Amino acid sequence: MRRTLVLLSAIGLSSSVFAQSAVTPPSAPEASASAAAAPAYTPTVANLEARRWFQDAKFGVFLHWGLYSELGGGGSPGLAEWIMQENKIPADKYARLAKFFNPANFDADAWVGSFKAAGARYIVVTSKHHDGFAMFDSTVSPYNVVKATPFARDPIAELAAACRRQGVKLFFYYSQLDWHNPDYFPRGQTGHATGRPESGDWQKYLDYQDAQLRELLTRYGPIGGIWFDGWWDQEKTPLRDRWRLDRTYRLIHALQPAALIVNNHHHAPFPGEDYQTFERDLPGQNTMGYSDPSVVGTLPLEMSETMNGSWGFNLVDDKYKSPETLVRTLVGAAGRNANFLLNTGPMPNGEIQPENLATFRTIGEWMTAHGKAIYGTRGGPIAPGDWGVTTQRGKTVYVHLMRAHDGRVTLPIDAPMRGRVASARLFDGGEPVKVTAGKRRIELSGLPPLGKAWDQIVALELR
Repeated sequence: MRRTLVLLSAIGLSSSVFAQSAVTPPSAPEASASAAAAPAYTPTVANLEARRWFQDAKFGVFLHWGLYSELGGGGSPGLAEWIMQENKIPADKYARLAKFFNPANFDADAWVGSFKAAGARYIVVTSKHHDGFAMFDSTVSPYNVVKATPFARDPIAELAAACRRQGVKLFFYYSQLDWHNPDYFPRGQTGHATGRPESGDWQKYLDYQDAQLRELLTRYGPIGGIWFDGWWDQEKTPLRDRWRLDRTYRLIHALQPAALIVNNHHHAPFPGEDYQTFERDLPGQNTMGYSDPSVVGTLPLEMSETMNGSWGFNLVDDKYKSPETLVRTLVGAAGRNANFLLNTGPMPNGEIQPENLATFRTIGEWMTAHGKAIYGTRGGPIAPGDWGVTTQRGKTVYVHLMRAHDGRVTLPIDAPMRGRVASARLFDGGEPVKVTAGKRRIELSGLPPLGKAWDQIVALELR
């Protein structure tokens, strides 16, 4: 992920979280930006089914875990998985961390069980981050968790097995950027202080990348997909369109046709990609400065977010977002037809941070009670506003109210919905709510106070 020192408030999100997002097809300039990436792509039936499953899943857990976890951010709340780059640690010195990596308390079944209990339907784990260290047993390079560490176990294999046992899908994050491999040359925006030779073979590096992807796609059973990151490192260099995305994407879809491909490049989707992800922003927003707010395509959508301000484990970053904030963000994503991918940075001993586990438990309790208004839904017919969002499944529209009101809320609507509301009831308790239709609006009245509710849900049944 891209490093940022901007920390979101732990006590709540601004009203812009719920404001209407611009959702438009990719613009011509954005689409042409990747013209050299791949020809037209026709997804298989299995792939389309996987996309529908993904949209139904709504909630996933992101795991940033690697050698950088041992350093815990080095005492800076803004550092974690980027510490090699930001502290200018040479590649050969950074590689010594492998000799100390021994997460003896790692328990894949416990991890997956905790995330499943939180309501997550899929997990994305860092198989290789920007530091180039493989968290799986790669035969392509000895720079991996099995061959280079005293741990000498393959946590990716253990997670894959645990996910199969517990019915959770596993995705692999894979960094296209590599601060360790000498063939990643010429350098892009980063990696200039790693002490590597100022030479290399770009095509050889891409062969290395594809060989590792082949390992991930053939050794761990069916997976949910590949989550790419790092394309942006070469965005302003002549290598921008020399990633051979066509070949790489065809390799993935050939080996596992149902596997979904996403790339965190902050542009409209390139040919061959199956969904679009947004880093720490709801679709249509750009508070982090990574995305063009107008570039929200028609593919399935996802947003990723941190528990505090760090992706990897950080010893001093204790600015944890509240469960209320995270649940409201999840609901805000669902109302924009997007999934919510919530990150945690496991500790170097193999355990999940206890603060994060407590938050997951609380989210799980909320999802158990309210998941019917989230899972399997799509963004509803009423555009997001300061009051909240809507989700929809079949003829049921769920109105998610997340701002205080006086018992009466007016919602702007499009003409096709007017007069179609047959009944309205509170999701919790089932008490009826009065609905009054007007010109391009409906009014809900007789509502109890929002009180301490994170999300007051009204179920509208359509004729």
